[in-house]
This record gives sequence, structure tokens and C-alpha cells, in this order.
Amino acid sequence: MNDSFILRDRKWRETNERVTLSSTAALSEKTLGRGRDEEPDMFRTAYERDRDRIIHSKAFRRLKHKTQVFINPDGDHFITRMTHTLQVTQVGRSIAKTMGLNSDLTEAICMGHDVGHSPFGHTGEDALDKIHPNGWSHSENSVKVLDRIENLNLSLETLDGIHKHPWKYEEKPITQEGMICRFADRIAYLTHDVEDAIRAEVLNPKDIPSSIVKELGPPGKTWINSLISGIFKASSSGQVQMDSAIAGNMQDLRDFMFEKVYLRKGTENQRAEYQNIVISLVEYFTKHSENLPQAYKQEQSDVENAIDYVAGMTDRFALSSYEKIR
Repeated sequence: MNDSFILRDRKWRETNERVTLSSTAALSEKTLGRGRDEEPDMFRTAYERDRDRIIHSKAFRRLKHKTQVFINPDGDHFITRMTHTLQVTQVGRSIAKTMGLNSDLTEAICMGHDVGHSPFGHTGEDALDKIHPNGWSHSENSVKVLDRIENLNLSLETLDGIHKHPWKYEEKPITQEGMICRFADRIAYLTHDVEDAIRAEVLNPKDIPSSIVKELGPPGKTWINSLISGIFKASSSGQVQMDSAIAGNMQDLRDFMFEKVYLRKGTENQRAEYQNIVISLVEYFTKHSENLPQAYKQEQSDVENAIDYVAGMTDRFALSSYEKIR
């Protein structure tokens, strides 16, 4: 037996993609390229490089201290934006591998999809949307952070998938791997947010509509399996989509979560308080742009630079910064 290693370099990996992946997969050797030309890596494909650059970025590291749903929770096991991202990536990779799509591109998109999210979750996002001259989107900011502020020079397919991962965009991602991230994001946040809400005693398992439990099973991994299976059931054409009945259950679950958890009664004052913190920080750094780090002094208006900086803050850094300017 020959125990020597066979080096599977980029050329080998690109050939392996061509031979093993679906005809609808995005092949790394056919990437649309990057904003700036650069020499290919000897061993990694274009999408593997994207994934690695995102994982090593400062914006990715900050996700561990950014809220998913519950702001400053007391327990250690609540989902953060980092753990959410890892779960989205795991779900996305599982779907891509099973469907014969490019798991490396899927990972890159999923790893980067939320790096531009604001502090305090969607409460912070709503505040920034109110004051940005053109409206604010966390996915567009994710692209901005990776492409301009950190200047990672990612492939166009990765940036497109990150940009268009929210369902609010009618225009679909240009790759099926981008569509996987759309589904993986919603599957992950709905399932783990329910568990967090139960852990926080915001929800009782009995509160969950019986129609959802009947179709998807009990909360947790059973839901994930049911929702992913709905994709496999409907995607035989090579296009990533979900069985209509399962998709209806997922929408019902999303509506339920917005009513009972995300926008639940009794949290209006808390949401207003954290929105005020975000707005106050933007106003301060707009007036005192000299205090912005160099990376946030882009060729745009002072308010946009201030928004970029505040959007990048972790929850705890935003709170400490607010205390300093009060």
C-alpha cells in the first residue's frame, strides 16, 4: 500500500467539481471573477478563498457579541448572531451536498450573510433604516463591509448571494447556492428562535399552533429535518425551492413568531430605548467624524460614515460608547 499523500490542488478540486456536481451548480473555475484581478491560489478554489477570507475577517469575529433576538440575555445558551451564522452554514452545506450543488460557495455566502448586521438585532436595523438617507439593509451593508470597508475582494457570486439572501428582494440570487442561503437562513432562525423563546419563558410549547406541530413535529431538530425535506421534495428540477405545503407551514410559523416573540406586546419601551441608543450614536459620530476609525472614512456623506461605524458595533460596544457620549 502506498501511504504517500496525493495533493489535491486547485486544479484537481476544479476537475472534481466538474465531474461530481449538478449541472446547475456554480463551478469555481467558471466564476464571474472579483472586483480586482488576482492570481488564483495554488490549492484553494475561488469560493474556498472567499469562505476563508470571511471567517478571518474582523466583521465575522464581532458576530459573537451581536444579538439575534434577545438583547443582553442572562443565560449562556441563547443564540447570538455568530451561532446563528454557524447554524445557517451547517444547514446550507447539508442542502448543497445532498443536491450536488457547490458547498464551498454555499458556505461562503452563509458565513458572510449577516456580517453587516446592526447591534441589537432587528431593533437596531429598524433604527438605521429610519435615519439612512436611502434606507438601510443589513444584507447590503454586509456586502459593503466585506467589499469596501474590509476590502476582501470576494467573488461576485459570493457577494450576490449575500446581498440577495433576504426574501424581501424579488430578484433571486444568480446562483442556486444563493437560493440555498435564503432557505437556510429562515430555517435556522425560526427553529432556534422558538427554542430561545421557550428558554426565556416568552413562549410555552403549548402556545405553538397545533397545525404547525402536526406538520413539522416538535420544535428543534425535527423542524429542521422537516423543512429541509420540503426542499428536497420540490427541487428535483435542479432549482432550489420548497414544497408548497411545507412553505405554507414555515410562513405560518414566521407570522406566529413575529406576533408572539419578535414584536410581542410589552417590549415596545425596550425596543424604543435601544433604537434611541443607535440613533444617538449616529448623530454623535456624524457631528464628530474625526473620531471615526480610518476604515470608516469613506467617500460619502458624514451620516453614512457614521451609520457604517455604528452598524459594525457589537451590542456591548454600542452600550459602552453610548455611556461615554451621554
